[in-house]
Amino acid sequence: MLIFGHPLIESEKFFRVETVLDIKNSPNGSVVLIDSFRGNEDIVKFCQENLVPYTLRVSSLKEAIFANALNAKYIIAPKKLLKEIIRVAEHYLFDTKVLAKIDREDDIEEMAKVGVDGVILAYES
Repeated sequence: MLIFGHPLIESEKFFRVETVLDIKNSPNGSVVLIDSFRGNEDIVKFCQENLVPYTLRVSSLKEAIFANALNAKYIIAPKKLLKEIIRVAEHYLFDTKVLAKIDREDDIEEMAKVGVDGVILAYES
């Protein structure tokens, strides 16, 4: 399991963007974080076309499927959709990793049982 945001575990850093210009100003080695698919299609397309690693917050199974097809490195899914997205991701062998945002370390076990690829501790993102 991938763990982001824990002080003892080295991990990639996410850099929130709102425009393509923000991507150009992002720190080297960071993974671009796009808060929503809707309204940010141009940013997603820019990342895909320029091989920029990005994370996309999704709000539906359809958005998760599109994110995988558009080569997102990670998606952050709401807890209520995790099981459904993970089932589809496993069936279709998604390259995109499914992440869940958690509030405390104790939630890691629950997320492992659900089958997420990784977690983001709330104080990181």
